[in-house]
Amino acid sequence: MPAITVSRRGAVAVLTLDLPGEPVNKLNAAVKAEFEQTLDRLRHDAAVQALVITSGKKDVFIAGADIEEFTRLSKQEEFERLSRDGQEMLQRLDDYPKPVVCAIHGACLGGGLELALACDWRVATDHPRTQLGLPEVQLGLIPGAGGCQRLPRLIGLSAALAIIMPGKSEPGLKAWKLGLVDELVPESILLDTACKAAERIATAGMPTRAPRGSGLLGRIFDRSKPGRRFVCYKARKDTLRKSGGHYPAPLAALEAVRAGLEQGPAIGFAVEHRKFGELAATDVSRKLIGIFFATTALKKDDGLPPGVSGAARPIHRLAVLGSGFMGAGIAGTAVSTAQLSVRLKDTDLARVGKGLKAATDILSNRLKRRRITRYEFERQAALLSGGNDFNGFQRTDLVIEAVFEDLEVKRKVLADTEAATDPGTIFATNTSTIPIGDIAAGAARPAQVLGMHFFSPVDRMPLLEIIPTEQTSPDTIVTAVQFGRKIGKTVIVVRDHPGFWVNRILTPYLNEAGYLLTEGVPMEVLDRVMTRFGFPVGPITLLDEVGLDVAAKAAKVMHAAFGERLAPSPLIGKMLADQRQGRKNGKGFYLYHKGQKTGPDEAVYDLMGLRPRTPGNTDLIQQRLVYSMLNEAAMATGEGVIRSARDGDIGAIFGIGYPPFRGGPLRYLDDLGAATVVLGLRALEQQFGARFAPAANLVRMAERGERFY
Repeated sequence: MPAITVSRRGAVAVLTLDLPGEPVNKLNAAVKAEFEQTLDRLRHDAAVQALVITSGKKDVFIAGADIEEFTRLSKQEEFERLSRDGQEMLQRLDDYPKPVVCAIHGACLGGGLELALACDWRVATDHPRTQLGLPEVQLGLIPGAGGCQRLPRLIGLSAALAIIMPGKSEPGLKAWKLGLVDELVPESILLDTACKAAERIATAGMPTRAPRGSGLLGRIFDRSKPGRRFVCYKARKDTLRKSGGHYPAPLAALEAVRAGLEQGPAIGFAVEHRKFGELAATDVSRKLIGIFFATTALKKDDGLPPGVSGAARPIHRLAVLGSGFMGAGIAGTAVSTAQLSVRLKDTDLARVGKGLKAATDILSNRLKRRRITRYEFERQAALLSGGNDFNGFQRTDLVIEAVFEDLEVKRKVLADTEAATDPGTIFATNTSTIPIGDIAAGAARPAQVLGMHFFSPVDRMPLLEIIPTEQTSPDTIVTAVQFGRKIGKTVIVVRDHPGFWVNRILTPYLNEAGYLLTEGVPMEVLDRVMTRFGFPVGPITLLDEVGLDVAAKAAKVMHAAFGERLAPSPLIGKMLADQRQGRKNGKGFYLYHKGQKTGPDEAVYDLMGLRPRTPGNTDLIQQRLVYSMLNEAAMATGEGVIRSARDGDIGAIFGIGYPPFRGGPLRYLDDLGAATVVLGLRALEQQFGARFAPAANLVRMAERGERFY
C-alpha cells in the first residue's frame, strides 16, 4: 500500500501521508522516495497549480524520522549521508516551482517540522494535541535535515535557539505567535483553510508575513552581528550551566545555527550534516536513543507477566484522599492531562480548600505558559471538587490515597473507602515505602488494591511505579497502567517490596550522603560532586526537596526491612528535632528566601557538632555515593523487584534523574563491568564497613562475566 495518496480540490493537489501499519507517520527511506516521486509527477501536471500536505493519522502530522533506521548504521560517514539525503530532499521541496502549503494537526516533530519549514505556508490547528518542535537533542542529535538553518531564518535566532537547544515543543497558539505557523484554525476547517491558502498563493503570490518571533528586543539582537554573538554566548553559557557539559548536542546545534547565519546557508548545511554524523556515532547518542526505544516499548506494555491477560476499565471519575502536596498534585495532574472529574477529600475543610487551590495552580501555570486557553482553564477547573466526607464516592472508578506515611492510618483509610464505594472501585495507595500487601492485609476486596507511587512534584516528575500485590487482579493492574499513561506518566510495574524500586536504590545513596556529611564533608561539596556526575541535583538538595520528615519515615521503614545495612545516619533525626523539614518549611540544610535556595545553612554544622573540612579526594566521595546505589540496584534486580533491566534504568532516570547519558544504573554498571564494581565495593567495605558488601548476584555476575544487557 502507498504511504501517500493524492486527491484533488480544483487546481490544488492534496497529498495525504498515512504510513501503512503504523500508528504515526515517520519519515523513513521508503516514504522519502515515494514523496519525491509524487512531487516529480505533480511538477509536470499542468492542471495542478499548488500542493497541500496533510496527514491521515489521528492527532499526528509527522512524528519525525524513523529512529529504527539509525540502528542499522554505525559509522559517522553513514550518518552524515543520512543527514545530507534529508537536506537534499527538503531543499527540492523548498525550491519546488509550485506553492506548497502544510496542513498540520497533532504532533509535528523533528523531521516532520523540518518538512513543514521547507513549505511555503503553514496552517495548524489550535487543538491541544498540536505540538511543533525539534526534539533531536533529546536523542543526542541535532536537527539534520535543515532545521538548524530554516528555523532561525523564519522566527529569529533567539526564538529558534529556545526551541532547538532544549528540544522543546510548542503548542499551535505559541507557534503562531512566534511566526512558526502562518494561520491557526479549528481542526474542522484545517484542510479547507490550507487549500484556500494554496489557491491564494498560486494566484496572487506569497503574502508579506507580519513580524512576530521573539519580540522587539529579540528582533533587535537578531539583526546585528554583535547582538547575535551575545545571544549565542548567553545560550552557550546557560546550556553548560544546566547540562554540566555532559550533552554535546545542544552546543553542536548552536554551532550549526551560527555557521548558517554568519557564513551562509551552504556552510550552515555542511556544518549541520557533519555535526549530525559526529553526534550520531557517539556513546551519548546511543544511550539516549536506547532510552527512547525503552520508553516506546513501555507504552505498549500492559504490565502483566507473559501468558497472563487482563482488560482495562475506563477511568472517568477519580477521588484523591489527602489534600496535601502530593494529593493536590495528583488531582491537578489528572485534571490537566486527562480532563478527569476529580474529588479531593480531607478531614478538614480548610485543608481541602488549600488542596483545591494547589491543584488549580497547576492549571493556572499551564494558562500562564499558554499551554491552554482561558476557556480550557475554566472548563478544567470546574472538574475539581472537594469535601470532608465520602459524598459522591459511589460513582468513583478509582480512589488514590495520599495520606500520612503510617501503616495503621492507611489501613483505616482503605477500610473506610471500601465501605463507601461500589464493589468495582479500585483503591490505590501512594505510599513510597510501605509494602502494599501490609496495607491490603485486611482489605474486603484485595483484588482491587495496589500501589501507585507518584513522585514529587507530581505535575513535573514523569515516573509512576505500579505495585500489585499477589492478590491484585490482572484487570486492576492493566487499568492502573492505562490510567498512568492517560495522565502522561511513564509507568513501570514493580514487585511489592519495601521501598519498591526507586526508593530502594535511593536509600543507600542518601544514607551515604548523611555519613559523608557527619564526617565533615561540606554539603555543597556533596551536591557539586554528584551534579558533576550528571544528576540534576545533589543528594543534600534532594533531601531538602523531598522533605526531611518524609525522608525520615522512609528511612525508618527501610531500616526495619533490611537491617543495619540500610541504617540511616543520625543526621536527619537531629535536623527534625530542630524543626528542619527542608524547602517545605523554608528550613533545611540550605537557606531559602521566598522558596528559593540561597546557600548552605552553616548553623547545620553547629547543630551536628561538626567543623566542615575541604576534602582532598572527591573521586572517593563520588565512588561511595555511586557504588552504594549500583550495589543496591544489582541486589534488588536479583530479588526480582523489577521485571527487566530496561524497567530499572527507566525508573531511575525518570524517578530520580539518574544521568540519562549514562543509560541508567544497570547500563552504567555494565559499562564499568561487574568485576570492577565488585572490586571497588570490597575496597570500600574494608574501609567503611559491611554496608558496602557486594550483592551476591553481582559477585556471581563478576565471576561468570555476565551483564544486565
